[in-house]
Amino acid sequence: MKPKLKAYLTGFFTLLAPMTAKAGMSESVNEVFGTINHLVGSVIFYDALFFIDGVSLPLAVLWLVVGAMFFTVRMGFINFRGFRHAIDVVRGNYVSKEEAHEELGEVSHFQALTAALSATVGLGNIAGVAIAISLGGPGATFWMITAGLIGMASKFTECTLAQMYRVRRPDGRVMGGPMEYLSKGLADLGKPKLGKFLAGLFAVLCIGGSFGGGGSFQVNQSLSAVKLSIPFLGENAWVYGLLFSFFVGVVILGGIKRIASTAEKIVPVMVGIYLLVSIYILFSHFSHIPEAFASIFSGAFSPEAGYGGFMGVLVVGFQRAAFSNEAGVGSAPIAHAAAVSDHPVREGVVALLEPFIDTVVVCTITALVIIITGAYNDPQYESIRAAKEGAALTSEAFGSVISWFPIVLSVAVCLFAYSTIISWSYYGERCWVYLFGDKYSVFYKILLLVVIFCGAITSATNILEFGDLMILSMAFPNVLGLYFLSGKVKASLDDYRAKYMN
Repeated sequence: MKPKLKAYLTGFFTLLAPMTAKAGMSESVNEVFGTINHLVGSVIFYDALFFIDGVSLPLAVLWLVVGAMFFTVRMGFINFRGFRHAIDVVRGNYVSKEEAHEELGEVSHFQALTAALSATVGLGNIAGVAIAISLGGPGATFWMITAGLIGMASKFTECTLAQMYRVRRPDGRVMGGPMEYLSKGLADLGKPKLGKFLAGLFAVLCIGGSFGGGGSFQVNQSLSAVKLSIPFLGENAWVYGLLFSFFVGVVILGGIKRIASTAEKIVPVMVGIYLLVSIYILFSHFSHIPEAFASIFSGAFSPEAGYGGFMGVLVVGFQRAAFSNEAGVGSAPIAHAAAVSDHPVREGVVALLEPFIDTVVVCTITALVIIITGAYNDPQYESIRAAKEGAALTSEAFGSVISWFPIVLSVAVCLFAYSTIISWSYYGERCWVYLFGDKYSVFYKILLLVVIFCGAITSATNILEFGDLMILSMAFPNVLGLYFLSGKVKASLDDYRAKYMN
């Protein structure tokens, strides 16, 4: 082990040692998260449907959905018209000679895609889908798919801008994402003060998101599934937290290149295994698939459906989709900014595949398994649903068909959580560097590892709420900037379409 890495990790575990000895640590951390949730939620997530009893719609979710619809129309339905071209780009059919030069970026189109996917294809698909269906019934699946399809346009817009305004830092690493295109892009439009404010606000919220939904939530929810197969870890959660912190620490010191290299190996394997087993379960219950789809469509529009009727089902579906694919949140542009590309739109087109893979494919298949097995309303799982332990509920659904699968799912859940954390660590670290400078990067990494450890020993409900609050709140400064800058993206898209898509 390298001396720098050894000293780094030794210091981290020395810091955690006294924390593990405190019997009330879990309760203290839980109380802190609860306080933060109350303060942030009451201010930022004002109920947009306050006039309807029994249904609440966080303003952030409405903000994302309206934005996605606007960008879908503004960009000429690029989410559908550019789909085949996006696949061709990922396959390498449009790689130019200029794109062979590293000075245009740090990673390939495929590596950027997998790095961003590793942050979105994860426990939102396993845990989030189960929670959505347990709250809103099968109909929530329809609205998750809808949100995923229109979210492709938001992802295209933000990732194109990330390429347009990226810069190379003195240390040689690429800096891009909302921090850059909000500050520089709005300055180009004569709004420098607004741009700096939105960029700074986004950076702070992104750091919080990396600690919450991108960090502690991942450890907490993965543990809820793993402890079913390995009871020892359930009884000694701090051991799980330490192990996760150690393996995350080993990777995040290497920056985007090591993260992308790890992601391009983990993501295809973990998604492939998960989908193969899911498809096996679906085919073994093939006769029930039409009935499952019928319940999805009827539940989506039924006034009596699920939590709060039709509007409640819609809200639940949109909210979980927003947390799952993060379209419009501004996280993925930070990864796509580092991709080697000689035209901004080319990387934006690649990025629009993410919500499709994440929500339309993976989330739908998970939902079908949960619906067909009936786990979402089975009385024996009531305690799991009440605690919002979505990963555990999904594990029970798969285990009801394949008795040994919870063990495999435990491994898959760990990989999903691990890949998500390492990608979000990059997002958070880049925002930290934007605010404080390159030389203070190590402080962020130490804090992240402490938060990851804490995530293993605190309440799943509070962690879930904190993750939603921080990640969804990033959409406010990001989408506002996208509205202002959408004209620049449209002009670039017209230029690219004339050259490559006609």
